[in-house]
Amino acid sequence: MSTKSQERQRFIRFYKEQTGDKAVDMHKVAKFAKLNGWKLPTPPDPLDMLAKEFAQSAREEVRYDKKTNRPYRANHAIAIMQGTQQLYLWIDIDEAERKPMLKSLVQRREQMVGDAYHLTLDADHWNSIHQDEEPITMPLDFQDDVNWRKNGPEEAKAS
Repeated sequence: MSTKSQERQRFIRFYKEQTGDKAVDMHKVAKFAKLNGWKLPTPPDPLDMLAKEFAQSAREEVRYDKKTNRPYRANHAIAIMQGTQQLYLWIDIDEAERKPMLKSLVQRREQMVGDAYHLTLDADHWNSIHQDEEPITMPLDFQDDVNWRKNGPEEAKAS
């Protein structure tokens, strides 16, 4: 039995076979799927949509440190399990106690590690099937990059 995600992945491959496109616009895939009888998803619950909008706004809030004038994210999410469902609680960095703040930062670091792991697997795969080309290397030590951004011009910090 395949999951809905696997079915969509197969349809993307079908779309590419039918159109010859190698780089695909997912809106075009969705339109093609609709034309091929794909059932459109049920629109999200308005309350869920509003909650997502609040979460996005919380994620985007930036404040500036009074001593250094450097920006920092005001709100941090903590993923928790409630029964079989994962949900996120939001804490304000200026009000947070150490334990939940540490949990939030560790979870963000784990996301970064997961991204770095998959980046490495992707680069390794590309390099293995393109052995006649210069390998793509992705350094994973970000300390210099972070230091450059912390000490560089304002334009670099905004990116």
